[in-house]
Amino acid sequence: MNVQTQIRAAEPVATEHFDVLIAGAGISGVGAAYHLTTQCPGTSFVVLETQKTFGGTWSTHRYPGIRSDSDLHTFGYRFKPWTSAPIASAAEILKYMGEVIEENDLNRHIRYRHTITAAKWSNETNLWTIDATRIDTGERLRFTTNFFWMCQGYYRHDAGYTPEWTDMAKFKGTVVHPQTWPDDLDYKGKRVVVIGSGATAATLIPAMAKDAGHVTMLQRSPTYFRTGRNAIEIAEELRRLQVDEAWIHEIVRRKILFEQDAFTKRTFADPEGAKKDLLAAVEAVLGKDYDIATHFTPSYRPWRQRIAFVPDADLFQAIKGGKASVVTDEIDRFTEKGILLKSGKELEADIIITATGFHLSANGGIDFEIDGKPLDFKDTVTYRGMMFTGVPNLVWVFGYFRASWTLRVDLVGDFVCRMLKHMKTTGVNKVTPALRPEDHNMPLLPWIDPENFNPGYMMRGMHLLPKRGDKPEWQHNQDYWAEKDEFPAIDLDDKAFVYG
Repeated sequence: MNVQTQIRAAEPVATEHFDVLIAGAGISGVGAAYHLTTQCPGTSFVVLETQKTFGGTWSTHRYPGIRSDSDLHTFGYRFKPWTSAPIASAAEILKYMGEVIEENDLNRHIRYRHTITAAKWSNETNLWTIDATRIDTGERLRFTTNFFWMCQGYYRHDAGYTPEWTDMAKFKGTVVHPQTWPDDLDYKGKRVVVIGSGATAATLIPAMAKDAGHVTMLQRSPTYFRTGRNAIEIAEELRRLQVDEAWIHEIVRRKILFEQDAFTKRTFADPEGAKKDLLAAVEAVLGKDYDIATHFTPSYRPWRQRIAFVPDADLFQAIKGGKASVVTDEIDRFTEKGILLKSGKELEADIIITATGFHLSANGGIDFEIDGKPLDFKDTVTYRGMMFTGVPNLVWVFGYFRASWTLRVDLVGDFVCRMLKHMKTTGVNKVTPALRPEDHNMPLLPWIDPENFNPGYMMRGMHLLPKRGDKPEWQHNQDYWAEKDEFPAIDLDDKAFVYG
């Protein structure tokens, strides 16, 4: 730290006030900023972003081939048409987000390299006091705000999750987690083992297989995938007819959402039929002689974990072409040459990639207090997966598992703006969710039912998350098809909202 930085760090903390403070300039934060700008003109707000640029996930992750695992017609915002192939690269997504920022003059509201360390609510002043640090200078900053909009996501960006396997230090090669991918990693001609079989592995493997000597996907158990052309026929046809892109965007979104909803319902009503169709698509590429039962047939019902879309079957084409392979086994320990499996087989490798997930973060690494007392979100009950009992003037954006995250960004954006205007009209300064008299005997349950959805990161971190009830308003029901009608109809005078 240089002398100038030391002086700044030692200077008294400056304070700025904004009507709304947004944490994060990823897909959620940029969407929130847009909705405030368009629906609540005149509202002062600031977006604090830890990274040096916007993008969130799409800026954090820089591994080969990084792309969306859901379509951009629904992952994109409803207000800006997506005009390219439905599965998009990180660079394409960042370009799209940059256009949203530029077209709506949002950059003036965003402050990069600002990390929030503490958020303290006072019922005396009806304000949040937000402490932040400028990463580039070490300067301590303080903000006050009427409303805190948490758009920082739900996982730690600084480090991914890697299990502690026995003898990892003995391995003579390189171990990499995709979340902290080194820019200078040379894998040309190398033997690569990717541990994991989720969306990250499905993206990495075909991208690396082009140049690596060989890539092996090592999984403890199989995962479901969907595959197909990286194109949507109705969008192509409408473009040939020179239909306006805004119309195409809305038509394609509705079609995709309708089909997604139908497929999700089928996984509950006819899980074996849905499973059969998913596996048939894999077999169509790999052939009947491939051991799909071992390597691509999960033991769980489809959609109990997220299903990644594999565009143009590139993962399966890499396997079919011999550039990649799948091993389904468990790790006994690491060796100097690679990984010893419990079956006794040793996988030799030059590079091992741990595509093993991330650390759940319910509070964005922020120390929360209310009137001087520490706040632990696990002690609260969620209101529709976005607000929390006993926590005033705060909304957290938590998207969908079985549909695109951004669908909920727009719904929550509409709700927050409607709530802010309601509070202004009625002359109140705070709103706090609270259980109503009829809710006090309601059973309190984990954030989500593990029988419904149970990925590893959720199971590892469930104890950190707020509780849910057994009524629609006291849970995140993960159903966009229902919430698109329920959110606009939320009664802001419901007794679940306590104003002051």
